[in-house]
Amino acid sequence: MAADTDKFQRQNDEVFYTSSPLTAIDGEDIAWLKARAMETPRRRARICAHPAADAPLHEMIIVHERGTYVPPHRHIGRSESYTIIEGRMRIVLFDEEGKIDGTVDMSTPGQGGTFFYRLSGPQFHSMLIDSDWIVFHEVTSGPFDPKTTEFASWAPGNDDPAAAQAAFREDLLQRLNG
Repeated sequence: MAADTDKFQRQNDEVFYTSSPLTAIDGEDIAWLKARAMETPRRRARICAHPAADAPLHEMIIVHERGTYVPPHRHIGRSESYTIIEGRMRIVLFDEEGKIDGTVDMSTPGQGGTFFYRLSGPQFHSMLIDSDWIVFHEVTSGPFDPKTTEFASWAPGNDDPAAAQAAFREDLLQRLNG
């Protein structure tokens, strides 16, 4: 199995960069990444296939455990796309006030959902993980600049208490599931 000092270099507890110009991810790497995610408070982790935060193209393999909170946010001047590798999730789209504007049910090919998604405009969105784990490939433009991500003022942020995040997630599930 991959080790921090072997195939991937630790940026922080959730972010690992490939240490080679050739990136090849297999099932053992996904299992390793899930194990790293289980060690973090937010239960998520990623492998960056791009060489650094200032790269013009960012490609990541990302894992989130069920219940992971992703605050509603939008990207200014950037698009993003996801391709599902394992699991099921719903992308939830919101209007400016936080009203649900739509959903995209995502799953691996052949499982009844959409396996590819791209959002090119600055619309608020979040995700709900409907399986034990979601594993997806994300592509977005770089360089990484936190100023190009706007978090919704009407939802808890990453730094808010876990109870507030859980309450928002439960309310969102109720609104979606009726």
